[in-house]
Amino acid sequence: MILNVAVQMDPIERINFRGDSTFALLLEAQARGHRLSYYTPARMALRGESVFASVEPLAVRDTAGDHFTLGEPARTDLATFDVVLMRQDPPFDLAYITTTHLLERIHPRTLVVNDPASVRNAPEKIFVLEFSDLMPPTLITRDLAEIKAFRAEHGDIVMKPLYGHGGAAVFRVTGNDMNFGSLFDLFATTFREQWMVQKFLPAVAQGDKRIILVDGEYAGAVNRIPAADDLRSNMVRGGSPKDTQLSRREREICARLGPELKRRGLLFAGIDVIDGALTEINVTSPTGIRAIRNLGGPDIAAMIWDRIEAKRQRTRI
Repeated sequence: MILNVAVQMDPIERINFRGDSTFALLLEAQARGHRLSYYTPARMALRGESVFASVEPLAVRDTAGDHFTLGEPARTDLATFDVVLMRQDPPFDLAYITTTHLLERIHPRTLVVNDPASVRNAPEKIFVLEFSDLMPPTLITRDLAEIKAFRAEHGDIVMKPLYGHGGAAVFRVTGNDMNFGSLFDLFATTFREQWMVQKFLPAVAQGDKRIILVDGEYAGAVNRIPAADDLRSNMVRGGSPKDTQLSRREREICARLGPELKRRGLLFAGIDVIDGALTEINVTSPTGIRAIRNLGGPDIAAMIWDRIEAKRQRTRI
């Protein structure tokens, strides 16, 4: 079965293709013979009942300095595609939310991965709170008194913007840190939304595990070890990927989350776990595929395309 596939992503010339999960998905799709097209969110348009984009035929190669070729752009109704991969990176702002509204108009006749309405309704740091019993103590607020009370109760805390990504603006604040007031002022003037405040987990020094679930089932994992002088384990912030196995607790977390992810059409999700505590559920543009594969783990891109092809096959019967 040959599929006509469009990928909605950030400018392809800027990606670090060696570690990019979107690129891994494109390589696998091309290897299966699927036809690829590319566009950025800024090229989308809604007119009447139709959603259009200026798309370009795409070919990809795992070659440094020559990882893609684009054809001539053409204004195309996105409903003519079999599959659209919604893979632009956050920030999860109003522009991102608007793309979910546009893609919702073509889904599920065109299979959008992940389901755009579910992506919109499942921001990483809010959706996870539906499983608060699996999490470290967590507070969502921008109220100074609430944060002070939380800090007095838990001592060292982590503060991060609610719609941040990639480890940006993540701070550890100790119980007696004299910079707390200044940090609060900085957050208050920089971020309009609330913030996530969590109890600091010292075990983060041993790793922040990224676990991939495909259509609600465990697919693979990588342990991300932060640099010695950094709190953040994100690989774009210098974290080191290490091979890992799931603990019993982590398997229990996957079993709890899996059915809900599948129900919502969140086919590709990445969850973050520190010392057996769930911290985030990533559904906008999860990463980790290539790191897991490079460490000798499973080919998750192939798993994802197996599921996509099966879903499209069912709709054609």
